Amino acid sequence: MKDHVVIAPDKFKGSLTAPEVARHVAAGLGDVPVVLLPVADGGDGTVDAVAACGFTRVEVEVTGPTGQPVRASYAVRGETAVVEMAEASGLRRLPGGLEPLTATSYGTGELIAHALRGGATTIVLGLGGSACTDGGTGLARALGARFLDASGAELPLGGGALVDLVTIDLSGFDAGIAEYVVASDVDNPLLGPHGAAAVYAPQKGADAGQVRLLEAGLARLAAVAAHTHGLTGSVEHDGVVRAMGVAGQPGAGAAGGVGFAALAFLNAAIRPGIAYLLGLLDFETHVEGARLVITGEGSLDEQSLRGKAPVGVANAAMRHGVPVVAVCGRRTVSADDLRKAGIEAAYALTDVEPDPEICMAQAGPLLERLVASVVKEHL
Repeated sequence: MKDHVVIAPDKFKGSLTAPEVARHVAAGLGDVPVVLLPVADGGDGTVDAVAACGFTRVEVEVTGPTGQPVRASYAVRGETAVVEMAEASGLRRLPGGLEPLTATSYGTGELIAHALRGGATTIVLGLGGSACTDGGTGLARALGARFLDASGAELPLGGGALVDLVTIDLSGFDAGIAEYVVASDVDNPLLGPHGAAAVYAPQKGADAGQVRLLEAGLARLAAVAAHTHGLTGSVEHDGVVRAMGVAGQPGAGAAGGVGFAALAFLNAAIRPGIAYLLGLLDFETHVEGARLVITGEGSLDEQSLRGKAPVGVANAAMRHGVPVVAVCGRRTVSADDLRKAGIEAAYALTDVEPDPEICMAQAGPLLERLVASVVKEHL
């Protein structure tokens, strides 16, 4: 297709999924030829986005963040599976209040195990929206790892129990022969003031004392993993150095430390979320010959400028000389800053409806009205 419009938005959180945003934008464009390519950056909504672009959704029952069963999905195309942590272990899967000490990533490991049994040889793990700070121990347990206390008993699920960790038994651990890729833009280390507990645990309900407990547990995990997480062909001292290096790597603190587990136990590579997902969706093939790209997300703000989906889309489109505009629920960044990021103009629902509650409730119809301005000014 030539002279078309590529519609590549992320979700409007709390209102519309990325595929729904794309469909409403297309409706607002009328008869203009379009390619719908909803995107995500590895966080909440990643499975929705890739399932709308040719991946097949697979739904299974797994363990939710509090241990109760939930129905969760991953997506498959060929031998590649996209597993989104928020699907099984996300905040939205909590049946009641927040559970900062006991929430687990176990269900995410069960999704990986199911994908492996289905023949996947590449597992793309999207991190974001998680409910837990368990260092990825739940995920590893679902794949056969055992986390033991001084008496040899298995620890309870959740990050709060990790302070009692003494041994990690990987004799039954099986991550298959797959290649693992973590799609995440989070660059936090596992520990310290910028680590998983200090930065993200309060968002998951942890008070100051619980943050300290979780930090101590993650530090214990890193120390024990230095001895028992499977480093071979090296003396103990070298093993300590290498494993502690994993804890300090950018991204190890992602999703409550699941990034650490992916690095240490799955030998995963961490890739920038939106750039990797755009490659997976063949974005650059679809943008070739386009006259315009429309991207966007719910809140176009300072965080958006730090590599979130709209800027990632703009960077990819610029390589082909295709102009980019954005739609959003609200906009808090200047037009100059957006242009520096490669976005020529941005249109917010609050431009046509000043009441934020109405914008949230009627996002779809308002978006179709908003896109009329895009047509007038850019098409």
